[in-house]
Amino acid sequence: MLLVLMTVSGLFAFSPPDHITEGYSIGDLAADFTLKNVDGEMISLSDYSKAKGFLVVFTCNSCPYANAYEERIIALDKKYKDFGVPVIAINPNNPKYRPEDSFENMQKRAQDKSYTFPYLMDEKQEVVPLYGAKRTPHCFLLEKTNSGNVVRYIGAIDDNYQDALEVEARYVEDAIDAMLEGRKIQIEITKAIGCSIK
Repeated sequence: MLLVLMTVSGLFAFSPPDHITEGYSIGDLAADFTLKNVDGEMISLSDYSKAKGFLVVFTCNSCPYANAYEERIIALDKKYKDFGVPVIAINPNNPKYRPEDSFENMQKRAQDKSYTFPYLMDEKQEVVPLYGAKRTPHCFLLEKTNSGNVVRYIGAIDDNYQDALEVEARYVEDAIDAMLEGRKIQIEITKAIGCSIK
């Protein structure tokens, strides 16, 4: 039923928009950014002086895949922010094409779902091409180093968007655990499964 809904609504798309670049690769330094949070404050990665890294997640209100992963994104922030790796959620969609992803609707969703992390709007779609995100959700794990924020993992949260109880490979959790323990991340890139960025 979910697949039919996504197909009918045109959300089940696999080609990225023309303006989305290849973006970051593993080992690249990710540039800082400043975007507006749902509370009206401007947020930058540099605001987090004690962070050891960041899980930057491109997500939105309107995508069924993002909705399916929403509770897992909340859980990831609750699990890892005390270890210095908070979630930074970014909505990359243009609300002209997805009215559900307007700033006002972002504020409502963040409040309704009691988000424990910032939910930022990439209003001018300037950050998404830097990262090269193509789906919602699309994850980028950054490690904060003396040189800057190094990209350590890119891709999906896990291997089963449909059912959290059936997940066998927890890509993001495994990557964060390895990063915090100073181990090599075994799986650095996976294919993000989700809606194309509008």
